[in-house]
Parts: sequence; C-alpha cells; structure tokens
Amino acid sequence: MVYDFERPIVELEEKIAELQRFAGEKGIDLSKEIENLEKKSRELKEAIFSQLSPWQKVLIARHPGRPNTLDYIKLLCTDFIEFHGDRCFGDDPAIVGGIARFRGRAVTVIGHMKGHDTKENLARNFGMAHPEGYRKALRLMQQAEKFKRPVLAFIDTPGAYPGMGAEERGQAHAISCCITGMLTLRVPVISVILGEGGSGGALALASGDRILMQEYAVFSVISPEAYASILWKDATRCQDAAGIMKITAQELYAYQLIDGIIPEPLGGAHRDKNEAARLVGEAIAHHLEELVGYSVEELLRRRFERFRRIGPEYLPGNDVT
Repeated sequence: MVYDFERPIVELEEKIAELQRFAGEKGIDLSKEIENLEKKSRELKEAIFSQLSPWQKVLIARHPGRPNTLDYIKLLCTDFIEFHGDRCFGDDPAIVGGIARFRGRAVTVIGHMKGHDTKENLARNFGMAHPEGYRKALRLMQQAEKFKRPVLAFIDTPGAYPGMGAEERGQAHAISCCITGMLTLRVPVISVILGEGGSGGALALASGDRILMQEYAVFSVISPEAYASILWKDATRCQDAAGIMKITAQELYAYQLIDGIIPEPLGGAHRDKNEAARLVGEAIAHHLEELVGYSVEELLRRRFERFRRIGPEYLPGNDVT
C-alpha cells in the first residue's frame, strides 16, 4: 500500500531499482548516478516525514505492512512460548501472549495482533479483542506476578470489539479488570504503542509503569472518523478531527501523557522492520533496567502517582509545566 504523500518517494525508489537492474544487465558503471538518486531519495523522505500532518500519521500507524506484535516478539525475544485461552470461554486470536526471554531476562509478553493482509486480519479480527482476549491477558499478567517476570505489553488496536456477543460476555468488565490488574501488578510493566492505540481496548494494556509510543503511532479515546461522525455528523472530516484531537506521540508526550517516543526508521517502521525492532528493544531495555531496580512498594507507589498526576493541568488548551 502506498499513500499519496509517499508516492514521490516510491517513484524515485523505483527509478533507482530500474537503474540498478539496467547497470547490472549491461555491465555499465552507473554507481555515481545511483548514489545521487539515493541521496535525493533520503532528502525527499526527510522533507516529507518531517512535516507529516496528524492524519498522515494515522495512516502510517494503520499501514498493513507495519510490524505487528508477533513480528516484534520474533525480532526481540528468544524462547517464546505462546499461551492460549482465558480458562473461562475460549481463546481470542486478537491478543497473543506468552513467556519469552528479552536480552536473557525472563518476561511475559502480551499484545494485540493485527494481520498483514485481509486473510490474517479476518483471522485476528483486525486486532479488536473480545472479553476472552482481555481475560487471557489478565491471566498472563497474574502468572507473571507469581513468577516475578516483568510484563511487556504491545498495543495496536482500533479498539475492543463492540459486537453483541462481546457485550454479552462482559466486554466492559473484562477491560476494567485488565486495567485494575495492570495498575496493581507487583512486577514492572512496560506498554509500547506500536500503531493504533484505540479507546478502552488500548487502555486495557496501557496502564503500566511506562507508556512508550513509536514515532508515528497514535493513541486516542476514539478514532478520527468516529469523532467526526459524532461531532459534525460527517465522517469525511476525519482529517480535521485528527488535527484537533491531540493523538500523535509528539502531542501526547508534550502533555506528559506518555513517557517516551521511540524513533522509527526514516519512512516508518514498515520500511525497515529490523531497525524498527532494534529501536524498540533499546527503549524497552533502557526503561526496564530502571524499573527492575525498584522495590515492589516503590514500584507501586510510583505507578500510582504517575496516573494520579494526569489531570486538567495536562490537557490540551492548558499550559504544560
């Protein structure tokens, strides 16, 4: 998938690839010309991605090629064993989780799971979890506490699934229990928003000691389309909505609602998964090293104070001090 603002970059990259093929087939040295085009491509990327609008960042956050939770687990962790089921109703493929080793340390990893194509997305319900998904997440958190393993939570969802079956099985209750459980967990918890952090479905996994966001991720109580539909009765004004909702990593960091921004490869995480994973891993390692040094009492005290600090003085329209 290529968005309109990316098209000049893609066209230039195609020209570079064509020139490389031609040089190889004809045995001609075109290295200088290729080098000049590559430099131009880098400059073009820097120019475009340094002035993205909030809506364009929403599009990047939703890019189907963006690395998902399992991609990051495979690139960052070893010895991953996936666990299934909530011991109550069934298993929810929209949330994956299990145990693994992160840089030699035993951890519990949990995350929303989107697919890279339509078939995968249908199987994963587009990353929109049912109550059993959140109960599975809570079960894994409690297990992590029992065995004193830090929790790494990866967030990428438009929101919890709002279907009738999900509501009948206690969607709101499952999410609230997940939030409560994470807030009171006696082990370090790091939440990383990889793409979309939508509504209560995201909050269920974003109530830990640190909330980090990738550079082009978004985090909001509602999607721009839904916001525009409710406020203006016109979903086509989603670009306007994204501009005033304060949902980008940079805006949320300025209001002290998140704890850090993880840089992405130039052009977005979908352009270089390995580098994106390296940057995510460095950020997690940095914060985890600090958190494991706290006693349980200090960890809980700091977590409690972190969320108690969030209030009117940090909301848009007020000064940030």
